[in-house]
Amino acid sequence: MLKNAPEIFNFKAETLSDATEAVLKKEAAIARGWAIVATSVANSGHPAGALSSEDIYTLLLACANTTPQNQGTDEQDRIVVSHGHTSAGFYAALAPNGFIDPLTMGANFRRVGSAFQGHVERDVPGCDWGTGNLGQGLSSGVGFALAAKAKNAPFHTWVVLGDGEQVKGQLAEARRVAVKEKLHISAIIDNNDIQISGHLRDVMPVNIEALWAADGWQVIHADGHNFKELYVAMRKARFADTPTVIIAHTIMGKGVSFMENIPDYHGKSAGDKTEAALKELGLDPSIFAQAKELRATKPAPKGREVERFVPNIDTGTPITYGPEDKKDNRGAFGKALAEVGLLNYKKADKSPILVFDCDLAGAVKTSDFKKACPDNFIEIGIQEHNTATLAGVASTAGVVAVWAEFGCFGADEVFNQQRLNDINRATTKTVLTHVGLDVGEDGMTHQCIDYVGLFNNTFGWKVYVPADPNQTDRAIRSMLKDSGNVCVAMGRSVMLPILAEDGTPFFGGSYKFENGKIDEIRKGTDATILAMGHVLSQAVAAADELKARGVSVQVLHCATPLAMKAENLTALVGNKPLLTVEDHHVATGIGSIAARLFALAGKATKIKCLGVTRYGDSGSAKDAVAAMGLDKAGILAGVKDLLGK
Repeated sequence: MLKNAPEIFNFKAETLSDATEAVLKKEAAIARGWAIVATSVANSGHPAGALSSEDIYTLLLACANTTPQNQGTDEQDRIVVSHGHTSAGFYAALAPNGFIDPLTMGANFRRVGSAFQGHVERDVPGCDWGTGNLGQGLSSGVGFALAAKAKNAPFHTWVVLGDGEQVKGQLAEARRVAVKEKLHISAIIDNNDIQISGHLRDVMPVNIEALWAADGWQVIHADGHNFKELYVAMRKARFADTPTVIIAHTIMGKGVSFMENIPDYHGKSAGDKTEAALKELGLDPSIFAQAKELRATKPAPKGREVERFVPNIDTGTPITYGPEDKKDNRGAFGKALAEVGLLNYKKADKSPILVFDCDLAGAVKTSDFKKACPDNFIEIGIQEHNTATLAGVASTAGVVAVWAEFGCFGADEVFNQQRLNDINRATTKTVLTHVGLDVGEDGMTHQCIDYVGLFNNTFGWKVYVPADPNQTDRAIRSMLKDSGNVCVAMGRSVMLPILAEDGTPFFGGSYKFENGKIDEIRKGTDATILAMGHVLSQAVAAADELKARGVSVQVLHCATPLAMKAENLTALVGNKPLLTVEDHHVATGIGSIAARLFALAGKATKIKCLGVTRYGDSGSAKDAVAAMGLDKAGILAGVKDLLGK
């Protein structure tokens, strides 16, 4: 909060005094100056948009309950900047509230190695969520507000948005959830009528008020540069019983005459007019030179260390399905989820578990959780992009956020949102219940065959692909307590448990699920089969038949392909020829990972990869898998080819 304006902190005062308004005007002018300096030193950024939003940022940060001391607590109000390209303006407004040093920011904006990146990031103290992809900020706010509701936490959520992004559909998804769930959330739109390509009316006309009102939000209009009027609007929104949006009418480039209402300065620095801009704002132009010198002589400043949320829950006792217990993996997931959910439901000393559904509870097997923990089941409807975002954000505020979804919708369709969850160091749990050719009749549009490859393009996601119901049960319990983003993927077919050579469930009893673990299901000396997921049953059947023919085949299974280590794999395989088998794109799954690990380890062995080589057929799962050569017959043929006999 502003030290010289404490009476407006938490919106205590009903109105702004003249003295406080004068303080805010002065601080906003200074912040505008530093935004100009930052973008000019970097010769990159969006200065005019930053200036347009600066009065909003200055007032909001002065009033909201967010301080350097309460960051990350349940008391701290959350602020999401949806139009993240105005980062220089938001960073500058953080300075008078004690979060950062303005000269350090101005000198190091958009500099390699600096925390002050071109779009707002969590590395900067005071930034609660890293944005940049327009149209997703409101979903982020809804995620925070849902976490507050689940934890009965007092913090309020604010979202500041640009007007150009109002045409995006994900905003509508988020608006509806906020109203349906009766969330404590407020939005402020910087309505300056200019975007990169020109005026909104020319690029894509949009009736902003009508959109928000249609979805049930209270709409307030305010002059975005009149602090007294804006304060009254913010205070009304803060204490409203319904989600409220303020349409703040602003001027692009406000405060610098040659920038005002000029679209070019949306993404262009002041350049050789920087000192003139600073003088017009009433600042000493020498700060520009100081910032340039600091950038040239001092190392880039690092940001804060953002720690991932670590769930505090009781995961219960794993279930063991016996040799004759036929069950699908998604059924095992649903049973484990409901059991763990009930163990922790409304326990004050445990992390809340929220389960999100996109109109698929029966298919993805979250119905039992809904019955056991009704207040923690959030029905979103057919709104996948919104759900991926809000689940990720909620996980950073201290809830275990689980989203169960079909593979093509929870991975392929929302990859950008899942990528942002990775960037923001979230701890979201995505369970894909319909992956691979095992989806069968739904056909190629629904057969998700690339999820391992997709998440392998990130730097923090874990992927678990259990082989049978017993391993699924243990993988789910592990996922729920693990820190970081985890995707658990499975098909939908019913199967018998994988058995050890002695006839007992291999993944039952005391078996422990571990990220990176490679399990040896069958020992063998002639060749090795490395499987991932449900095709392990076919690999075991093939190995057992080969044994009867006098061919000794080792069978390995790795449920966590992204964490598989070269030293473990090469030690187990040795010099034996290797056949990999997966119901996944053959070029981006466990086969390609295994080949790369062997190459990087400097080991040579013959490798043949079986997997999905084209978009699959619509038919029974058994037939679709067989048509791709991933059944027992296909695996037998693969071993024969590998051994040359």
